[in-house]
Amino acid sequence: MGFFGFGNSKTADSALNWVKLNDEAELDQLIQKESFEHPVVLFKHSTRCSISAMVLSRLENNWDIDPESAVPVYLDLIRYRPISNKIADDLGIMHQSPQIIIVKDGKATYTSSHNEIDVRSIKQNL
Repeated sequence: MGFFGFGNSKTADSALNWVKLNDEAELDQLIQKESFEHPVVLFKHSTRCSISAMVLSRLENNWDIDPESAVPVYLDLIRYRPISNKIADDLGIMHQSPQIIIVKDGKATYTSSHNEIDVRSIKQNL
């Protein structure tokens, strides 16, 4: 298990089951197919940033969104910077870190960053 409970499996008190994004083809699939079936919630995480670590912990500890309502996607943007850049280009949004982006029907419908990221805001924008 990794930092703040993030690792290969969810923590006992986390309702999150992240889809780990590490391939541009997976990103295309999420945007062009999955987002038409369920909202996709992309979390761009900087593993070098204490604010991002705090936001990740807060998301994992407070996530109460039904798995049928949204697909939570985790991107380590330090390790996969080209994917992070592709997200910004494909969705026409400015890169920030940490960042939440909700994608519906192939388009970014909501984005927030830093301390504005919380489960309540995500739920309101699904």
